[in-house]
Amino acid sequence: MLLLSLGIEVIRLFFGSKGNLCRRKMPLAISVALTLPSALMASYYLLLQTYVLRLEAVMNGILLLFCGSELLLEALTLAAFSSVDRI
Repeated sequence: MLLLSLGIEVIRLFFGSKGNLCRRKMPLAISVALTLPSALMASYYLLLQTYVLRLEAVMNGILLLFCGSELLLEALTLAAFSSVDRI
């Protein structure tokens, strides 16, 4: 499950950076869609795992914070890209 989380996170970050650099909506939308599974896995490791170290709890809390902020920034970027296409 940890390798699945790593794979989703790498793909999400790749599509997010590719969509931002190329100013394309589709890779950015894929990154937004992959944010939900990434946040769900981080919350699983934080809340539902049987034995959690304090370091793991802190790291997953930081990951959830970054996922939330990236989701907000990606939504704003998608809105900006959509408004530029209309002009």
